[in-house]
Amino acid sequence: MAIPRIFQKRIEQLKQRYDLLARGKESLVQIIDEAEIAESVYNSNAIENSTLSLKETEKILLETEVARNISLREVFEAKNLARVMEYVKAKVREKEMDKELILFLHKILLSGINGKIAGRFREKNEYVRIGSFIASAPEQIDRMVDAMLLEYKSVVTSFFLDKIVRFHLEFETIHPFIDGNGRIGRVLVNYQLLQLGFPQIIIRDKEKQKYYQSFQEYRDDKKTVKGDRIFFLALLESMHKRVSYLEGKTIVTVSDYAKKNNLSLRSLLNSAKRQTIPAFREKGIWKIGF
Repeated sequence: MAIPRIFQKRIEQLKQRYDLLARGKESLVQIIDEAEIAESVYNSNAIENSTLSLKETEKILLETEVARNISLREVFEAKNLARVMEYVKAKVREKEMDKELILFLHKILLSGINGKIAGRFREKNEYVRIGSFIASAPEQIDRMVDAMLLEYKSVVTSFFLDKIVRFHLEFETIHPFIDGNGRIGRVLVNYQLLQLGFPQIIIRDKEKQKYYQSFQEYRDDKKTVKGDRIFFLALLESMHKRVSYLEGKTIVTVSDYAKKNNLSLRSLLNSAKRQTIPAFREKGIWKIGF
């Protein structure tokens, strides 16, 4: 199911504002992007059941000491995912998304973690299960990934976000790797968005249940209703954040904004979650510019 035209227009109008405001302020856009890396790494790894907190992720990426003993694997997972995100940002204008890129990103992601499976798809007798769902047979992966890439590149009439959502849901259904499918899948979403001139988005661990439900809906009925909503709201939030900073607004918490204006905090938070107000999250806290 496609994203309704009224929602498509909201994205298009906000994108026009974002593009206009970003001209001549590329350094600010870059600062916002860099400030988000730890939060993006934390959430993507947390979805995959990492035990690292956001503060611990920040300290690992800054090469500072962490208070507790942390497994070497989780350290590598944080550092490697940040490297993948930085690579994507650097190469997005130079390279089209293809199988070679997907495999290379996976190689970076699993570097120092498991060299035997890094940078390759599942092979004969390598099966994976996600809950009760058994992913595609290894023998089918190359063909299915080729078909997925071809469909994404050849369908020109669909709204861009419809294509990205369907690509992501199909990628996660194929589950081409033994490990790292979710993190690579979310990185590819941002690669696609960046190629189209949109900012990156964060799929948050707190929304994991709805995110997983979108996979179930797609696997059962090939529907994308839940996925469309998740990605639509995430993209609005990302653009609202950048527009607020680019316009030079004063950024405050939604809680403080409610007190200052004698408004219902619950109502404002509900509006923030629905993105009917230009609110956004930083380190999990809802904020707004005025």
